Amino acid sequence: MKRLAWVILLSFVCLVGATGFGFKKDSPSERRAEIDKATSEVLADLYREVPGSKSYIDRAAGYAVFSSLGINVFVVSTASGKGKAHYRSSGKDVYMKMYSAGGGVGMGVKDFRLVFAFENEAALNTFVEEGWTAGAQADAAATHDDEGDAAALAIDVSPGVKLFQLTESGLALQATIQGTKYWKDDELN
Repeated sequence: MKRLAWVILLSFVCLVGATGFGFKKDSPSERRAEIDKATSEVLADLYREVPGSKSYIDRAAGYAVFSSLGINVFVVSTASGKGKAHYRSSGKDVYMKMYSAGGGVGMGVKDFRLVFAFENEAALNTFVEEGWTAGAQADAAATHDDEGDAAALAIDVSPGVKLFQLTESGLALQATIQGTKYWKDDELN
């Protein structure tokens, strides 16, 4: 019982820390700089973990990168995060938020990163301008060869959109995006 109390307390502390509830917020320019730095780090990690991903992302019309913290306590699973979408043609960045909720038996905290690659600007515009709610679960059954085909390690989440998910231990070959909402951060744009 004591162990359960510690897990619940740890989960609560992580959730409060992830959402910033009750803490002084940084200025918008400081938060944008933090997101820019995290985006660069996530992309560098992706390029290191998945050979060929840099050229794949460079050919895309744009990309979106999110850092997220997920918490699973008993049968409730939540995640929140922040990130940005980048338009290759104009160089414009749009700062965004994400939140997900779902169910599943278990307990734990998961720190993960998401990189969306948009094959065309229409798909990127839909993601940014209309917000986006994911309602499906995707599994990747990818094989890794010496050539390292980046597209084979990405998950098709909608027409023209591929997803890479990274965790602290590297690339996740299964990504659950069920019940996840992405939208513009009005305070940062």
